[in-house]
Amino acid sequence: MRNFRSLIVTTLVAVGLAASSAAPVAYAKPAASPQLSVGPQYDTTHVYVAPDDFDKFTDSFVATFGGHKSQQGVFQVTPTPSQTMSQLVFTPVGTISVFGFKTPVPYPFGNERTGYLVTDMDAAVKSAKAHGADVTVATFPDPIGRDAIVSWPGGVNMQLYWHTQVPKYDPLQTVPENRVYVSPERADALIRNFVAFSHGKIVSDDRKAPGVEIGRPNDTYRRVRIESGFGRMTVLVTDGHLPYPYGHEMTGYEVADLGDTLQKAKAAGVTVLVAPFTSDKREAAVVQFPGGYIAEIHAAAQ
Repeated sequence: MRNFRSLIVTTLVAVGLAASSAAPVAYAKPAASPQLSVGPQYDTTHVYVAPDDFDKFTDSFVATFGGHKSQQGVFQVTPTPSQTMSQLVFTPVGTISVFGFKTPVPYPFGNERTGYLVTDMDAAVKSAKAHGADVTVATFPDPIGRDAIVSWPGGVNMQLYWHTQVPKYDPLQTVPENRVYVSPERADALIRNFVAFSHGKIVSDDRKAPGVEIGRPNDTYRRVRIESGFGRMTVLVTDGHLPYPYGHEMTGYEVADLGDTLQKAKAAGVTVLVAPFTSDKREAAVVQFPGGYIAEIHAAAQ
């Protein structure tokens, strides 16, 4: 599903992520691959909730992280007929696009995890295809731009979008991480291709990361952290034997004080699914917001 921040803002007047510490794998970046990112403040997690839970969810998200909401509206945001409530939530730790469909959701919308603003839609789709992505929804127009959905090796689905006029958003205080779970068989293909597409870099590649990070404290797994102009991605390479709720969280949000943030969250009706634990120099927890959205929240370990 495409990201509708600017659509909402413009149209509605507001419409205003073996040996420990293994050396990173070096992946070549094709010289012909264009730089397509605009900035992480323009990339959002897509959250689908029932219309009855829409306001409860957005209110709880703002209460937890701060920030503000755009005005809410009802739109057709797919290339085939549909109607959804839609709203942006801007916070210092990341932006989300929220959708509450009043009609059945056309396939394959709802499977995409993020929307990435690109500088050139045709070049982005061409580059994604050249780097192993499948175009699951071909480029389609909207009133202020164009959109497409692509699927990377391992089944990582995301939206690419472009607007005639580039939106203007404030930089984030902290950049959220796109948390991607993938099999060992497809991990290298995903990492190699996404790094090349995004002009990113591998920050770390730990093949014996602590299993406590995925709810398996007696085991280890491979964790790869990537940074690019699109923001951060953490690739969690597992056998899929994951205790709930791991694998359901699409995004990790970095905050200054985890305890304080969790207090605010609980006061807003958020449920703590995984109590705070410390690993990789961070303290982390997993929470569920009203409406069902599950997220990881972390802070630097004290």
